[in-house]
Amino acid sequence: MPRARHYKKAKNTRHGTAFWDQEYSQAEHLALSTNPSADLEKFTRWLERDTKRTVLNATNSVYDAGCGNGRNLLFLAVSYGMHGVGYDSSSAAIKEAKRLAEGYHLTYEVRTMAGDISLPDESQTLTLDMMSSHFLNVTERTHLRDELHRILKPGGYFFMKTFVSDEDLHTARLLKESPGKEAGTYIHPIIGVAEYVYSEAELTDFLSEKFIVHKVYLSHKHRSKGRGRKRRTISVYAQKDPYT
Repeated sequence: MPRARHYKKAKNTRHGTAFWDQEYSQAEHLALSTNPSADLEKFTRWLERDTKRTVLNATNSVYDAGCGNGRNLLFLAVSYGMHGVGYDSSSAAIKEAKRLAEGYHLTYEVRTMAGDISLPDESQTLTLDMMSSHFLNVTERTHLRDELHRILKPGGYFFMKTFVSDEDLHTARLLKESPGKEAGTYIHPIIGVAEYVYSEAELTDFLSEKFIVHKVYLSHKHRSKGRGRKRRTISVYAQKDPYT
């Protein structure tokens, strides 16, 4: 889903999918962007240098889990001519994604990330999980990882961005004040659902069970006078073994 830039002070009365439907229809709590993620742009520059556009071109397709309003798929379609498929549980988000996608080879469906992906084995050159799977439980996260691996062509790439717990004051506070049932989760104070936060070591170990992890980037700690100012994130560049 698109990155939330800031919280507003209005009290939220909707949770989960109902929250996202409201935000994409008439934002009350979060400022949602239609611009592509800067971290995805950074990843594509790395891919261009590493693969000479053998991945980023009009003959290839990308799948986005939790695509939100489709801003990242649209960036890949506009910049590289790529085809794309996106799932999101919010019907309002998918409606906006379809509107923005007019004229491009992009397909969107209102579907949960937690289930099977209705795409053939080895059909995608690139897969994305950007600020999405942290809403899933451990069984669902593992299934999504395995599905993203299944639909990737050998040698295809996976880009993941999520929150990270390492030296993040916000995460420490949330885990203490609003713990969820699963270890490493808390109940989000605005969205009202459980979120899971990896440590860097946990995430790289988890992904390395299926992928070759090439690069890992952590955002700044965003501290001021000993207080956390902004959530810390981690971006992972991974690849399916070309020889599987």
